[in-house]
Formats: sequence, structure tokens, C-alpha cells
Amino acid sequence: MPNQKPRLVNLDLDLLRAFLAVAELKNFTRAGARLGRTQSAISLQIKRLEEQVGAELFVRDPRRVVLTAQGEGLLVQARKLLRMNDEIIGSIFEHALEGEVRFGAPEDFATTHLPSILGSFARAYPHVSMSVTCDLTLKLMEKMQQGELDLALIKREPLGANLGVSVWREHLVWVGAGEDVLHDDVPVPLVVAPAPCVYRKRTTEALDSVGRAWRIAYTSPSLAGQNAALRAGLGVTALPDEMVPDDLTKFGAQHGFPPLSDVEIALIRAGNTLPVAAERLANFILASLNRTPHAQGA
Repeated sequence: MPNQKPRLVNLDLDLLRAFLAVAELKNFTRAGARLGRTQSAISLQIKRLEEQVGAELFVRDPRRVVLTAQGEGLLVQARKLLRMNDEIIGSIFEHALEGEVRFGAPEDFATTHLPSILGSFARAYPHVSMSVTCDLTLKLMEKMQQGELDLALIKREPLGANLGVSVWREHLVWVGAGEDVLHDDVPVPLVVAPAPCVYRKRTTEALDSVGRAWRIAYTSPSLAGQNAALRAGLGVTALPDEMVPDDLTKFGAQHGFPPLSDVEIALIRAGNTLPVAAERLANFILASLNRTPHAQGA
């Protein structure tokens, strides 16, 4: 029998949007609320998409909805495809989308990873204004609860509370100005953000786990303030490996420091249904930040 050509399938973007909503919310009813459809309509769309791709995308039971291996593979590609679609539509009908998106993010993450994403969004939708707030996770969550933000990136425990969609994982390392700040006979001086802070928690718990004494030597809510304190030799801190400035030193086991657990970055929404401009920005972010083993809601 001659080899048959692969069946050409044109994926339906509406089906992909339904798939993305279910994958992020882990619930067909909440996905329907986000998209303005009934639970049965979402179920039908997922069934049609599974028929198109020839694979089961979700494992369903009475308590939860979980992506299959095929679903996890499709998730990353679906976000990219929807982002490309939105950019094309935005460039053609840029006048049709207006309004303001109120977005929050931690300062260090915003200055390192977000400029290119926000720049692409601004070029695709030039009539949408963005109000960006940089603050600590706790403050961002407070602003979200008070109705002051549409979207926010926050730092959280990996696979911890059911909070947001995980999009990034940070590998933390110990950092200081040099070995002159280290003395075996005195508590480790720590440069940290105000509590509660995931990085601060990582440093104190790690030192406690090996019985090494510590003290809070300097507290600053800003990354610039913390780096200034580090350069002045006031102590050590935990930073994402890729954010360590070239003029600072990484410390490890040879210096008596235990390994630090990773931290996740998650995207949270103000509600199931967002203004169109905010939903477009969420798609941009989710399509661009896929640095977790399985970038999905925890």
C-alpha cells in the first residue's frame, strides 16, 4: 500500500482559546465564565479539538481536570499561536482595541524580563495604555484585591497554593560583594526585602536547616537598594542566578551555604472575565514566559 500523506488539519483558534482557558483554570465551568460560554459548550469545544489533534488532552475526574502529556505539549504551542494571531489582528485592526491595562510585577522581574514583552504588546496595540506597578508580591496581591490591578505577576511557592498560572521558575543562588563579608564566628548578615518575601524566607529557612546563625543586617523593598547594600559589603542575599550583577560574587557549599529552593512566578487575574485589552496582554505574557517544567496553573 502506498504511503498516505499526513492529514492536513487547520486548528480552530476558538477551540484553542477554550483549551487554554480550561488548562489554566482546571475547570470547565470557570473556563466558560471567562469566555462567556456554558460549561457544555466548552466541553463540546474540547471534544472537537481532541478530534482534530487525534489525542486526549485532559484527564477528567469529579474533583479536577489535569492535562495529559499531549495536552502539556499543545499548551505551549497554543499560547504561541494565539499570541501570533493576536499580534496580526492587532496590527490590522489596531484602532479597534483601546483602553487601559493595569498590570503589576515584582521590580526585579519587571526590569529584567518584561521590557521586550511589553514593547511587543505596545507595538501591536498602540491605542492601549498600560499602567505598570512594580512592588512586592504581598502589595501586588493587596492591590489586586482592592480592584487596582487587572493582571499581576507574583512570586510563589512551586506547586503551592492554587494561585495563578505558573509561567517561570527562578533558580536562586547566594550573592555578596566578596568573601570579606563572611565570618565563621558571627551570624551571617542578610540583605533582604521586608517580610513576607519568598527570597527572605528561602535564606532564613536554608540557614536554619544547617544550623547556621543569621541576622537581618539590611532591609530594602527595592532591588537597587539591596544591590547597593551588597556592594557596600553589608551582607549576602538570595538572587535568581541570571540576575546576579557581574561585580558581585556567588557563594556555595564551599563557603558553608546550603542550596536554595526554586521560586515560581505566576500570573494572576482580577477575575474570570477581563477587559479584552487585559486578556490580550495575559496571552502575550503566557506565550512568552514558559520557563517551568509544566507551565500551567498549580
